[in-house]
Amino acid sequence: MVGGSGLRAWGAVLCGLMVVLAALTACAGPYQYYEGTGIHDAMAADVAGSWENVEGTRVVFRKDGTALFERLDGQDFDFDDGWRLSGKGTWQLTDGDGGQVVRLALTARTRAETRSPSTATDTSASEPPSTYAWSFYVDRDQRDELKLFFFYGDPDIGNTYVMTRETGSP
Repeated sequence: MVGGSGLRAWGAVLCGLMVVLAALTACAGPYQYYEGTGIHDAMAADVAGSWENVEGTRVVFRKDGTALFERLDGQDFDFDDGWRLSGKGTWQLTDGDGGQVVRLALTARTRAETRSPSTATDTSASEPPSTYAWSFYVDRDQRDELKLFFFYGDPDIGNTYVMTRETGSP
């Protein structure tokens, strides 16, 4: 009988350990371990030009390092606030171990809008920021064309906000 209760005790300890490990890894979504695209060959001239996404966002990266953008949503959890910014900014292409990133900083907000309620998850949306910074990962599509993206919403889910070269843009 003594051996049986010792076995049950070890079983309970192992079961408890499994529950703790499962809880700790449940929040480890793709974004938390994302190290970049591995792209290192893009040039600033490749990024310069007009970009768009399916939600009506438009970003123009000028060759002089300035940018104009319309209806750009927040990244990560800021997306859930539902605001969309238009304005002017500066940008630069950076290269790290995991790949290249385009950093865009808002310098002058010209307009703030609210995304439609069906896509905004926070109904008590906060005041849109007057300054903000985005980090777009640089990647390539199946045709080897550049695309830019950032993660939005809950990082465990891994939703990507993808910008593609605007039709007719070089």
